[in-house]
Amino acid sequence: MTLERARELISIQVDMGGGYNRNSVRVLLSEVSREHGQVGVDQLIREFSLDEKFGLQIGQTIQP
Repeated sequence: MTLERARELISIQVDMGGGYNRNSVRVLLSEVSREHGQVGVDQLIREFSLDEKFGLQIGQTIQP
């Protein structure tokens, strides 16, 4: 998955902002992790403030 596609999908999930959406974001981040590593995951967590919105921390290993 490209980072651009991940951004599109995460943006939709953040806008809805529920528990199921948090799980969807975790799955998306695990896909990003496979292709782009922890750097890509951390970048998206910062970009979308996922630490504040869903409690996902920078440097945290994301597993689906």
